[in-house]
Amino acid sequence: MSVAPSAPRRGPAALTFAVAVALVAGVTLGNGGANVMPVFVDDFASRFALADSTAGLVAATQLTATAIVTLLLAKRAARPGRVRMTRLGLVLAAAGFLGATAATDVPTLILANVVLGSGLGAVYAAATAALAATDDADKASAVTISGVVGVTALLIMAVPEANHGVGEGTGFLLMAVCCLAAWPLVRRLPDGPALPGTMSARIPDERAARPSVGLLAGTALLWAVTQGAWSYASVLGRQHTGMSHSVVSAVLAVSSVVALVGAMAGPAAARRFGRRRSMAAFVGAQALAMALLIFTHDPVLFTVAAVLWQTCQLAVLVQTLAAAALIDSTGRLVASLSGAGALGTGVGPLAVGAVLDGAGAGVLSLLLAVGTFVASMPLLRMTVASDSIPGEREPATSPAA
Repeated sequence: MSVAPSAPRRGPAALTFAVAVALVAGVTLGNGGANVMPVFVDDFASRFALADSTAGLVAATQLTATAIVTLLLAKRAARPGRVRMTRLGLVLAAAGFLGATAATDVPTLILANVVLGSGLGAVYAAATAALAATDDADKASAVTISGVVGVTALLIMAVPEANHGVGEGTGFLLMAVCCLAAWPLVRRLPDGPALPGTMSARIPDERAARPSVGLLAGTALLWAVTQGAWSYASVLGRQHTGMSHSVVSAVLAVSSVVALVGAMAGPAAARRFGRRRSMAAFVGAQALAMALLIFTHDPVLFTVAAVLWQTCQLAVLVQTLAAAALIDSTGRLVASLSGAGALGTGVGPLAVGAVLDGAGAGVLSLLLAVGTFVASMPLLRMTVASDSIPGEREPATSPAA
């Protein structure tokens, strides 16, 4: 992977309110399938009386489609035309959500999830690549992730309310409406670079950093570990600490909100201590907190571990996106890492569930901690490469479209 800053290009976009809204809207919906998946699974498992394995298969088809399309379109997302690409993805995703709403049999439901997952992948590739086109990668990443967390929390409440209050499947219809509502919001999404002095939509391959297999694998593994552990956090909290379902849910909800501190702490720590040192500290704390959350039988330690884990996770995510954006201002690297992370998110729950059933929580906690350290090695090397690149760049004289 090339680690030098990309060649001269169109000036980066200033992080205005409109640009921030466009980034939040794109990233939220692009990753919406994964973030709202527990609610989706509950809906179609109930509607079609699906077994857990079949419901998991439907979920996996959507998440895999999103991940594969994000990876395939990462190179395209590095070129001009991100707004058009995002809008095409929104239309495709909306069609898939409508199909899932109207589905009357499982094959149609699976096909609809493949379609909507593919559309979300196009949105995710373009929106995450756009993070690299801003004049302050650290600030853009922090603001975007914070916004995504807040909007996702609203969707997680609104989608099941629609399913229960209006009718089964209505949650998918609500997501289709959100896709259409995002159409005007993404208008100010920062665009990809063009060749200096030309109107060409193509850029030389060497201008975009090509992620190594190790970097992609490390990103996928990190998110497989993270999402896998999160999927079983509620179950383990109840089984190991004796807390009620409502108390555990409250703890996890509070930890998710408090974790927004991590989105702001990440860039601050990078400026104060350097990206490599701060990233290493957050990774270490995240691994220990994750292991403690899985292994502990004490409610207080479980709560502390949940809050620390989620805080460090957001700090790591923000720093990873910012480092990738600084290394490759075309956005291809950011989009590629996002696709790899989406792939890991889909695989994680299956892998963690298998280990938990076969080896128990003690072995799982150790594997998660070790897996976090191993997965983070390529990401730490990437942050070392980004340490010498300034976090802020000269903004464009005219706003990005």
